[in-house]
Amino acid sequence: MWGLRMIKTGMLRAFGASLRQWIARSTSNRLLALAAGFGATLLVQSSTATAVITASFAGRELLSASMAQAVMLGANLGTSLVAIILSAGLGWLSPALIAIGVGIHMRGRRATSKGVARAILGLGLMLLALELMGQATEPLQASPLLGQVLGSLDSAPILGLILGAGLAFLSASSLVVVLLVVLLAAAGVVTPALAMVLVAGANLGGAIPPFLAVSGEGAVARRVAMCNLLVRAFGAVVLTFAAPYLAGPLMALGLDVTGLVLATHFGFSLVLALVFLPLLSPLVRLGAAIVPADPASDAVGPRYLEDAALSSPAIALSAAARETLRLGDLVRTMLEESLAALRHPDPAAGESLGRVEDEIDTLHSAIKSYLSRLGREELDADDTRWSTEIMSYAINLEHVGDIIDNGLSDLVTKKARRQLLFSEEGMAEIEALYEKTFEVLQLAQSVFLSRDAELARQLADAKVDIRRMEAESAAGHLDRLRHLRTEAVETSGLHLDILRDLKRVNAHLISVAYPILDDLGALRESRLRSSSKTAKNPKKSTRSQGTQGPQRA
Repeated sequence: MWGLRMIKTGMLRAFGASLRQWIARSTSNRLLALAAGFGATLLVQSSTATAVITASFAGRELLSASMAQAVMLGANLGTSLVAIILSAGLGWLSPALIAIGVGIHMRGRRATSKGVARAILGLGLMLLALELMGQATEPLQASPLLGQVLGSLDSAPILGLILGAGLAFLSASSLVVVLLVVLLAAAGVVTPALAMVLVAGANLGGAIPPFLAVSGEGAVARRVAMCNLLVRAFGAVVLTFAAPYLAGPLMALGLDVTGLVLATHFGFSLVLALVFLPLLSPLVRLGAAIVPADPASDAVGPRYLEDAALSSPAIALSAAARETLRLGDLVRTMLEESLAALRHPDPAAGESLGRVEDEIDTLHSAIKSYLSRLGREELDADDTRWSTEIMSYAINLEHVGDIIDNGLSDLVTKKARRQLLFSEEGMAEIEALYEKTFEVLQLAQSVFLSRDAELARQLADAKVDIRRMEAESAAGHLDRLRHLRTEAVETSGLHLDILRDLKRVNAHLISVAYPILDDLGALRESRLRSSSKTAKNPKKSTRSQGTQGPQRA
């Protein structure tokens, strides 16, 4: 289980973004979607991870529900092939893989190389574990108690199904249970028919964790995971009752008991893919009937962008503005969660911030699409300018979300994992800059909605305060470093990176004031004076530079 987890997390850390993009783009038809799920699961060796990514994408409308189901079918097929590969007697490779993984991890500096190293190490540990488990299960053949217990399951296949499903659910992996069944069957501990029933249970139980993982991501994501669970449940029940009649003929074909288990696992997923791939549309309708839409709980996606309003530019722009204000509220949520994680370390904070950032991306895309369709209508000059400002502010908020997700999120996770503590002064400085950022965000929301010139000037002037606070905090931190304060030395990179990211966040928020000030003629074209004036009076230029500072407005 630990080796499998290392493979999954290593590959997701190394190629997670590329993997997500590949899944989202490889769904133009059912066969490509099936292949995408198959390939993704071969890479991360976890159909659960692929299922969670796919259901999340469906919930954010990045792919249709029917294509998501095709990806799920491919993921189930991929994990069955992984079981065949890992059971091919590759235990002799484990020492080399472990050594290579450790070596790359110790020498690697980039996240990609460390992720790959983690995956290689995990594969080595998994092969080693299979060898050790194979040796450990050999004495079980002589255990009369185990023979009685498992013998009773032969006559109660439903209990065998429940046992396999429970083990897969507890381990969050059907692959782990199937490999265990392979070892038990090879040791003669379970009969061929019971082994097939346990495989059916493993496939059923492996569909439960993805459903629970996306339970809070809206009705669409829950439908996808629910349909995957229904498909596997259907196959598991059919296989459970057919196992006594299939085991003998399959063994007669020349399969040993290990080959029977692996063939059952692969055949299970293959038959389900062949049966349900042509039935995706009815399957999606069934999911919609079981999990009805719940607008009150579906927070992901736009709320105000009505297509009917596109015929009236004023109403449509008002709706887009309201949706953009929602983006600002989500940004505030991310800032609050990141500050809370800095105060009270939470290793799971990064995942929570990532979910909010995904919603920001979804809303941002919806707003851009909505405004682009509005562009086909007749707009006057004021409406055109307002549309441009809405788009600009939405883009800046999306950039802020990226900064928090890719910057502050990683920093709070690193702080939690390393159990680092800021000095009291350092934490107070960071909190003060956060509080100022909250004020700037609230003011930016007001300026965006009201277009008030005086508020715009206040917002632009806040840039000076942000720069001053950042400079003072950096200077204070460096002074604590010179005095070799332990907390300052341990958190030096974190402190300065947080200051940098918050400064970038404020720069994007403050930019909403510039179009309003530009209309008033209150902005300079450039922060630098012309070269001719500078050459004529260099002393005056030097004095001016010292008094005016680098403000844009």
